[in-house]
Amino acid sequence: MRYRHLLFFGMFSFVTTSANAQVGRSGMDPSQVGNVHVHVVYTNDRSAGLQLRVQLMNGSSSSPVSESFTNDQGRTDFIGVPVGNYHVIVTGEGIEAADSGVFEVDRRKASQDLFITVHRSNEANANPVGQVSPSVAAVDLNVPKSARKEFDRAVKTMAGRDWTKALQQLTRAISLYPQYAVAYNNIGVVYGHLNDPAHEREALEKAIGLNDHLVPALVNLAKLCFQDKNAARAETLLENARQAEPNNPETMTLLAQAQLLNKHFDAAIATAHTVHALPHQNFAVVHYMAARAFERENRLPDALAELQLFLAEEPNGARADRVRAEIAQLKNHR
Repeated sequence: MRYRHLLFFGMFSFVTTSANAQVGRSGMDPSQVGNVHVHVVYTNDRSAGLQLRVQLMNGSSSSPVSESFTNDQGRTDFIGVPVGNYHVIVTGEGIEAADSGVFEVDRRKASQDLFITVHRSNEANANPVGQVSPSVAAVDLNVPKSARKEFDRAVKTMAGRDWTKALQQLTRAISLYPQYAVAYNNIGVVYGHLNDPAHEREALEKAIGLNDHLVPALVNLAKLCFQDKNAARAETLLENARQAEPNNPETMTLLAQAQLLNKHFDAAIATAHTVHALPHQNFAVVHYMAARAFERENRLPDALAELQLFLAEEPNGARADRVRAEIAQLKNHR
């Protein structure tokens, strides 16, 4: 007996369409917001360095509130964060994904420093001194100090949500160093916030043209492709991102979605299982994608097992309630 397609397609919004979500709003009461200064260090307390992805996550959901990247001192700042509970996820080339655990932004502290220790991945095979890791191209290692200073200013301005000023600073950075791939990625992020997808795409294409292993740019451009309903290009970009940074659960979750949309069901299932084998707090949605792929292959018992895994990882909230309803419906049609 062939099972009918029963899962409620489209019930989840899988893709984070904005590369950098707004933290606070201008004009907010200063007593209702705080600043979080994130320091990423290795186990020997040395700075973890440049271009690690840092996501500020709401403490009660799997959605990022804001996203930034570390500077060459392993630091990034989130300015104007509304009071509440949060946690921070750090991912990047050469490190294992790390989660800060839940912390509170409250009225008693206007500013706080958050130190997150990360472990090198494959430490025994780590790149020797002087060897360039795949996602940090030589063009970004040769950035002159003047251009890097403008870039660092722009990162702080972006944290403060002044997109026009950030664009001016980033434009100065690339005028000083036209091969600045990371700066082009951030220009793309800024244009995304300015609701200018044409210039956003142009900047991101330029970024990966300069460094085709730059994971943030590959992922950001893939998100644009999802918006354009170009899942085929999104899958190619995300596969390239996975090759450059194989242990990033966010990248692989997005890849599983692209594979699902392209009807590469076995590939989507395999990618979801790879994510499950990694630390993947707040990416329970990958099990829903695997369930959809199994259901498309008329493998209802496997689909049910994936939905149960979703509930084990995300037992509360509206999404969990909907999954419980789906489980009941699927069982009634077995």
